[in-house]
Amino acid sequence: MEENYQLDNTDLAILNILMHDARKPFTEVAEEVFVSPGTVHVRMRKMEKLGLIKNAQLQVDLAKLGMDVTAFLGVYLQKSSLYDHVVTALKAIPEIVDCHYTTGAYSMFVKVICKDTNHLKNILHDHIQPIEGIERTETFISLEESINRPLVLSKQ
Repeated sequence: MEENYQLDNTDLAILNILMHDARKPFTEVAEEVFVSPGTVHVRMRKMEKLGLIKNAQLQVDLAKLGMDVTAFLGVYLQKSSLYDHVVTALKAIPEIVDCHYTTGAYSMFVKVICKDTNHLKNILHDHIQPIEGIERTETFISLEESINRPLVLSKQ
């Protein structure tokens, strides 16, 4: 696969459709984009080889599985050089689903999913705050997720 491959409008249309529903059959995607199913298949494989497509995920309603609390943590590091160590430790905590290295007040911003506030308290107290390199954290509990959607791609 060539390194300087340029995405065209067909590639972007395919990505937009599948980012909204990764389970949609390539035959249906092809009909919507006005190409053959083989074209969709070939282009998807090219984008996978480029590393543009990482994976397809199933979106689950975690609240229906008893995971009712979503929290965001602003993490202050003692030193930025401890970032890799802290990320490695955070990866071992299954309730952490996102972690970002940020600018601004926090060194890191972390998303945690828990059963309830007591579970969150235990994760913070027993697993996150004792990590060497974390100076302190600030916790924000989400009351409602109002938007969760894929980005709409277009040629700029």
